[in-house]
Amino acid sequence: MVLAPQAVAASFAPDTFVRNDIVTEPTPKNFSVCHAGTCTIVTQAGLDAVQWSKITAVFETPARDAREERARIAEAIARFETIVGAITDTSDDRAGNRRGEKWWSQMDCIDESTNSTTYLRILAGSGLLRWHQVEARVTRGFFLLGWPHTAAVVSESQTGAEWVVDSWFHDNGRPPEIVPLELWKTGWRPAQPK
Repeated sequence: MVLAPQAVAASFAPDTFVRNDIVTEPTPKNFSVCHAGTCTIVTQAGLDAVQWSKITAVFETPARDAREERARIAEAIARFETIVGAITDTSDDRAGNRRGEKWWSQMDCIDESTNSTTYLRILAGSGLLRWHQVEARVTRGFFLLGWPHTAAVVSESQTGAEWVVDSWFHDNGRPPEIVPLELWKTGWRPAQPK
């Protein structure tokens, strides 16, 4: 079922991974969550006023610049994951690609990048992003630099600089990595904790 697009202030680039069961014009009350690997399961979800206020609180004071806004984006996505994890039974999602007893709660990079793009579109459509625009997801690798890997992307409104928003590297509810797209394309990974 394709849901009617909601009127939003921002326009979004088309994504290469669009299916008729994924809400492409998400709102806080109506969005899709991918899980179980490559969007094997798509759960329709929505936030109530209290849940949404926990996310919007991150933007209560407007960011002074793009760098500060990226830090707030990371915190907002972490809050989305925590709240949505309880709604969709995906709180057990662990970093990377893992299979376990609760396989449906695990997310691969397709799930993570689709969900992060959804959350970014909700933030942008709600007027919370002043310094960034949401872009289409990107994929690196194609078996040349290792396994293909996909992530969400934002660009700075003033400079056009592109930044990857990659939540796949961490457990559910942890802030995603936000790094320059060109660096990420080289196969970048966060440093392993010692």
